[in-house]
Amino acid sequence: MGKYLTDMEKLSVRQTRRGCFQELLGCEAKTEMKYFAEGTDHIATSLADSSFCLRLLCAGIYPFTAVIKDLDSGSEIMSVERPMACPVGACKCCCKQSMTFSSGNDDLGKIDEEYYYCVPRFTISDEKGNEVYKVHQPTCVGGMCVNCCSEGNPCCGKGCCKAAFHVFPASQEDTDGDATYAGKILKVPKSMMTEIFTEAEAFDITFPKDATTEQKAMLTGTALFINANFFEGQDN
Repeated sequence: MGKYLTDMEKLSVRQTRRGCFQELLGCEAKTEMKYFAEGTDHIATSLADSSFCLRLLCAGIYPFTAVIKDLDSGSEIMSVERPMACPVGACKCCCKQSMTFSSGNDDLGKIDEEYYYCVPRFTISDEKGNEVYKVHQPTCVGGMCVNCCSEGNPCCGKGCCKAAFHVFPASQEDTDGDATYAGKILKVPKSMMTEIFTEAEAFDITFPKDATTEQKAMLTGTALFINANFFEGQDN
């Protein structure tokens, strides 16, 4: 995917649906993701390596490692590793959610849950620990609430079943309300049957215009981080 990410502006990530019997029996299968360039060209895939018992008993917080592999060659593009920690929550002083990103033997960086009061906030840092991006959902009421209408009417309009996470440069001080964001990770609706009867998720990533290949890779991993913390096992 590295060769694709260099000039890529958008990337789509789609979770593979489990079989019907797995869904009915509530089996916690490993999370498989497929990656599509500009939404149509299937370029990579990943499978989360994790314990069945932890997936079943610790849904939403279980540790896992996922290797994103090139679809054609099967070679590793990047890996993500998420340790077990407490669920995302306000006013935590420790045991915060995080995920590290690497490619081969090279560290790319990580994403960490920040201390927050109302709206969950995360920071993406490079391999040297320098903060690169801030990530959180769009806000209103002076940053006190998530703006559920940022993508449109969430009940019956174009915003239905969508959840946005905005990406801001780390140097940008004001990231609330109408602040201009640099990129976006958007959970998008799927077909009606998939949306209602399965836990398969779908995300569209819009990269910041000045993002490097490494930064785009970390934002791709951030989509897995968001899925694990906000949508994985939410029906359990």
